[in-house]
Amino acid sequence: MMNKSRRDVLKTLALGSSALFFSPNVLLAATRRKKDKLGIALVGLGYYSTDLLAPALQQTKNCYLAGIVTGTPAKAEAWKAKYNIPDKNIYNYQTFDTIANNPDIDVVYVVLPPSMHKEYVVRAANAGKHVWCEKPMAMTVDECQAMIDACNKNKQSLAIGYRLHHEPHTQEYRRIVNNKLLGKVTGVNCAAGYRDNRTNHWKQTRELGGGVLYDMGVYAIQGARLGMGMEPVAIVSATTSTTRPEIYKNGLDETTVAQLEFPGGVLADIKTSFGENVNFLNITCEKGEIKVEPYSAYNGLKASSPLGEIYHPYDIPWQQAKQMDDNATSIMQGKPMLVPGEEGLRDIRVVQAIYKSAASKQRVTI
Repeated sequence: MMNKSRRDVLKTLALGSSALFFSPNVLLAATRRKKDKLGIALVGLGYYSTDLLAPALQQTKNCYLAGIVTGTPAKAEAWKAKYNIPDKNIYNYQTFDTIANNPDIDVVYVVLPPSMHKEYVVRAANAGKHVWCEKPMAMTVDECQAMIDACNKNKQSLAIGYRLHHEPHTQEYRRIVNNKLLGKVTGVNCAAGYRDNRTNHWKQTRELGGGVLYDMGVYAIQGARLGMGMEPVAIVSATTSTTRPEIYKNGLDETTVAQLEFPGGVLADIKTSFGENVNFLNITCEKGEIKVEPYSAYNGLKASSPLGEIYHPYDIPWQQAKQMDDNATSIMQGKPMLVPGEEGLRDIRVVQAIYKSAASKQRVTI
């Protein structure tokens, strides 16, 4: 006599329900379970993708460059030849949503101007893909929340491209702070900036997410937040300025300085600029000071404290490779992301509060 389970299977097949066994979602899930490397599609082929992420993906162990999304046919041809990317894995912004049907692509990495982040993160999540998104996460807290909600709704992970969270100098100063190895933190001073001589990049265009605070400013905010080991409760004061109004037009910030207040009245001073080269993090504790300089560079980071020197040399683009490998491992093991969407949202909440304080010349509660 035929056992019940076999009879049920044959009955299902007889009813023509082959979609139950061969639907794209089922096949995609099965493919993901079997993979030892995740396929990454880069969306936007500007400098960061071209000079850092693509080379880093040649070094990663847990993921690889599987596809690209670009609006420039010439770039598509060049990348296809350089990285041996099959035609079926090359998309433009009109065909992007069909990426849902491609089992080669497990993760969509959004590397576009900030004004486009929300749209493509949501579209990628709706296509059933995990999403990595470059910083700044988005333009507003509401946009950040919509991105988080879309990924949760579609049961896809979301990670923000904060490479420093994955590297050893940052992890070590955070360990010292969080474990109070030098006592409580009594103040932080952080600056992140460089002289940007471009005149028409998205960083100089308000509508695309320009202004220094959204870009380098996020590093200074991160330095304050991670250096304190707490979340800020208010912006005490803030000022935005430019020495090049012909480039940073209509009040767009070339330089921003702000003072953040943390629980217990502890203060952090931050500065960020597209007008000067500045990059350090000083964390003053009860038993001494942690100094990191440079603080947010792609390599050459070096730190010191009363507990000793912190120095882990590595070459570019090790940070980017480590970040992507860590994120891929989390996906494959079903673990939370080291830098989830909520972390990006926290910074944008501070960005919005700083702009509000600068405009009103008043203290702003976060």
